[in-house]
Amino acid sequence: MLESISIPMDKKNLRKLRNQDNNPCLDESDASQQCLNVNSYDKSMCSNYFLRYKSCRKYWQNIMVLRRREGVKPDMPTAAEREEMIAAIGGKPY
Repeated sequence: MLESISIPMDKKNLRKLRNQDNNPCLDESDASQQCLNVNSYDKSMCSNYFLRYKSCRKYWQNIMVLRRREGVKPDMPTAAEREEMIAAIGGKPY
């Protein structure tokens, strides 16, 4: 039987995960978690939410790679920059 391993999360790391500037997929993450809560953790009911989160992470990871390659700092655009980028392309591409 596999046991789950709990990794201690200090307040600094928790704040970092909940920070919109550090986590561009916070809304998608929250939606996935809410789906799990509503559906008694039946993952099969939330596959669309998981795919959207995965697509979001992939999209912003690619943006980070491009910015690093071009020497743009910071690697991850701020929340305000991301909103402008999304508005410029007419909405979220994921």
